[in-house]
Amino acid sequence: MSERNESGENGLVVVNSEVLPEIILKVLEAKRMKARGDAKNSTEACKAVGISRSAYYKYKDSVFTYAEKLTNKIISLYFVLRDEKGVLSAIISKLYEYSVNILTVNQNIPVDSVAAVTVSFRFEGAQIDTSVIQKELAKISGVVSVKLIAGE
Repeated sequence: MSERNESGENGLVVVNSEVLPEIILKVLEAKRMKARGDAKNSTEACKAVGISRSAYYKYKDSVFTYAEKLTNKIISLYFVLRDEKGVLSAIISKLYEYSVNILTVNQNIPVDSVAAVTVSFRFEGAQIDTSVIQKELAKISGVVSVKLIAGE
């Protein structure tokens, strides 16, 4: 849920689910059902949890579970890598050490002995400063450069 802070901007508040109105909890459940594929569409999800579609659409973009809101931050890094075996594998291994969920890996065909690679990921555990990860990845042998293109 949002509230305005002193500067008039919307912010997030954490509220114990036990004090939330039942409609909010049902909207969260309907969203979960759609995401898991337990409901084919919002109409089916709303029927299953016993709410109107208008109530669902009123709240669906404003309510999130705590974990969902924390894990929605997707980071994308752009790499220039030497055309050497094991460089991309070393990057993926290092990201594994940071407990990230790799969402996409896009690698171009090497030109002039280097390849452009974009990796998008989401943190699964504790949030870590992206600049720290960038510096660690830049130290890997065969990494020419690392640049943040989306995220924090």
